[in-house]
Amino acid sequence: MAKKRTKGNGEGTIYKYEKNGKTYWRGILTIGHDKDGKLIRKSFSGSKKNEVDAKMTTYKAKNNAGLLPSDDKITLQQWFYTWLFDFRVNDLKPSSFERYEGIYRNYINGSPIGKKKLSNLRAADIQNYYNTLLEDKTPNTIKTLNRTLKTCLNEALKQGYIPKNYCTIIKLPRMENKNEIIVFTVKEQKKLLTFLEGHKLKMLITMALGTGLRQGELLALRWTDIDFQNNIVSVSKSIKIVAFISKDGNREIKTIEQSPKTKNSIRIVPIPDNIASELKNYKEVQDQLKNNELYYDDNIVFADYIGHHLDTRYLLKRYTKILKDAKIPYKKFHTLRHTYATRLFELGVPIKTVQTLMGHSDIKTTMNIYTHVMPEEKNKAIDKLNKLF
Repeated sequence: MAKKRTKGNGEGTIYKYEKNGKTYWRGILTIGHDKDGKLIRKSFSGSKKNEVDAKMTTYKAKNNAGLLPSDDKITLQQWFYTWLFDFRVNDLKPSSFERYEGIYRNYINGSPIGKKKLSNLRAADIQNYYNTLLEDKTPNTIKTLNRTLKTCLNEALKQGYIPKNYCTIIKLPRMENKNEIIVFTVKEQKKLLTFLEGHKLKMLITMALGTGLRQGELLALRWTDIDFQNNIVSVSKSIKIVAFISKDGNREIKTIEQSPKTKNSIRIVPIPDNIASELKNYKEVQDQLKNNELYYDDNIVFADYIGHHLDTRYLLKRYTKILKDAKIPYKKFHTLRHTYATRLFELGVPIKTVQTLMGHSDIKTTMNIYTHVMPEEKNKAIDKLNKLF
């Protein structure tokens, strides 16, 4: 249980708590009373006690000097910025933080609802803004925006800025049907693998087709994740290129390792025997590179020539060139993953098993891939039926 540390009168309270196995600190500051006489409190969070203490001290100084907007003057864009950089900065993955900051920059800051005072914000304001956005944005974009804004306003509700979260009663546009899943045909898959003979990316692309791992999951693999005795791969991390954004807007691009997309993405996937044998040979060749004094051995499976994580941009550039040179119509790298699932369906693997192997948290995602296989499966069923007559 979190143990509180009470500061002096008017200085607030700081306590420690744990989330997802990590320790954080939260501070609570009482700054006054609302019109009904109830206490108004602000909370501050951080990974270190002195970080939270400093935030509280800065807030009090600005508040006492009249440099902070009062509750009745704060705008949505001011609140969204505060919520993102003070409340969520420590509990969001860097990639999620970057996405939220993009929503703030592109859809909140300077927008009609962003300039609106929180105290005056109503459902009609949000609804009208969404309706305007629909003129050149997709329903999916509106849904993502509303989901993020709803989370932001939930905190504003807790902090006493608003009486109700109007995002919960907004009428959202109907979602568009997702585009048809594109995959490599069996012929294209064989042609691609034949073309890759002797190519440095052959092993990586073969693993993508043979295990269905996402691009980031493949690049994060270490040899300790590979069990050659049982021919399985353990997936627990992913590589991502993200922008680390400071409060003053400075952006620093970094390649990071982080936990996969969802909890279901942490999984064990069998490696086909032929691919496992090829992977062993690949490891032997890589071991020879480690004799180079410039090689940094971090045990990465798909490393560059000096042992670092393979650069995502380099991979995609080379992948595009491979398809062009092999005279195979361009398909996204993620298509390799969809192709893996499609081949499983074509072999009669149950949907639930495919869901587990793919690491999908929702079987609907797996079904979306399956539906494009259905026409072929129906034709096979009719062929079998024809033989009965």
